[in-house]
Amino acid sequence: MARKRSSTAEDFTDIVAMLPWWAGCALALVSYVLLHRVATQQMVVNTAPGHLSDLMVQSIWMGLATAGQYFVPILCLAGAAMSAYRRRQRQTLVTNVGSGKAADALDGISWQEFELLVGEAFRLQGYQVAETGGAGPDGGVDLVLRKGGEKFLVQCKQWKAFTVGVTIVRELYGAMAANGAAGGMVVTSGRFTDEANAFAQGRNVTLIDGPALLKLIQRAQASRMAGSKEPVTTAATGPKAVIQPLCPSCSKPMVRRTAKKGGTAGSTFWGCVDFPACRGTRQNQ
Repeated sequence: MARKRSSTAEDFTDIVAMLPWWAGCALALVSYVLLHRVATQQMVVNTAPGHLSDLMVQSIWMGLATAGQYFVPILCLAGAAMSAYRRRQRQTLVTNVGSGKAADALDGISWQEFELLVGEAFRLQGYQVAETGGAGPDGGVDLVLRKGGEKFLVQCKQWKAFTVGVTIVRELYGAMAANGAAGGMVVTSGRFTDEANAFAQGRNVTLIDGPALLKLIQRAQASRMAGSKEPVTTAATGPKAVIQPLCPSCSKPMVRRTAKKGGTAGSTFWGCVDFPACRGTRQNQ
């Protein structure tokens, strides 16, 4: 569900909030320097016929820069503060949920917190995460993940009393094809229907239910606390959680792929995230 925005200023602040907090502070400094330079430059006055419109445009730009040299940096700093707050909120969610013993630990959070929690779980695995909030004509995608030059789409469904059906999985699969994504994940605090599990089999769609998500968070949190340099990559296809293997050639994490050519076309295998730089593969176990 996407939050309604009421102004361009809020849109800009939200965009800056998607960046690391230090990037928002850097944007505030750069925007002030550039706009201040425009606002304080000497105006070239030319009253000759045909040049009055140029003078008017110059005056408008200087006026906008005069106000913008303060307004834009303030928005950037507000976005940086929001980014820092969300980062702290995500870390707190991971700590609180990770300390739980069962998937019931996910029941006490809102759907917004659930999306933040899932995004942070993937960040701890080494993914770059963009939170879209399900906005846009993208099949309701909530997160866009990037790793090794590839893109992965994620739908978050915090459905406590309902199971996620095959329709949701089909929507994500269609969004993957439309956006050129290498894979996709549907994450829920509940369960998936048998039809949803069957549809995901043999496709680059990973289904992560409540118990599997809790294990993912706990393993990722343990890896971070231990200072491990290798991301912990846990996924689930259907009701059973599996550990994604490391590449036999470069030791980087691997992702499920579907063979498109040859006698094995249509079958799935594990491929290195660094493809095509690395062509390491493993067969499904």
